[in-house]
Amino acid sequence: MAPPEAARGLARLKLSIGTCFGIGRAPVAPGTFGSLAGVAIGWALLPAGRPALIAACLVCTAIGFWSAGEAARQLGARDPGAVVIDEVAGQLVAIAIVPGDLTVLALAFLLFRVFDITKPFPARRLEALPGGSGIMADDLVAGAYAGLLLLLLLALGLLPA
Repeated sequence: MAPPEAARGLARLKLSIGTCFGIGRAPVAPGTFGSLAGVAIGWALLPAGRPALIAACLVCTAIGFWSAGEAARQLGARDPGAVVIDEVAGQLVAIAIVPGDLTVLALAFLLFRVFDITKPFPARRLEALPGGSGIMADDLVAGAYAGLLLLLLLALGLLPA
């Protein structure tokens, strides 16, 4: 068993990561700010290519599953608005599926927000998963939906290739 001070430090770290180092404490629209953090990470990694985007998505998802449940417990809610690591990860999913220029990033952001807010099947049901899994899963699905819709728009020639 870890000493109490180590356990407190780990709990603080999980809260910091879960709130994306305070971004989730924005006074309005914390989820939108979390999504914008995902866009910023995606934008920064675009020159490195799709493998870097996929790696960032996987890392963010893994640390999100690790941190979100504890962050929610500390904040005293099942899925508090301040926990935005799920938005960052979901946004990165959309961007990793279809990396592109600023237009594609803007569309990925808008589509992800729409799917995250409306929670089409099975996203809403996935929220019922316990702890951090329920916090993360619905946003990962929203990101996948946004990315797949972008792929469809690209295939139909409605987006620049």
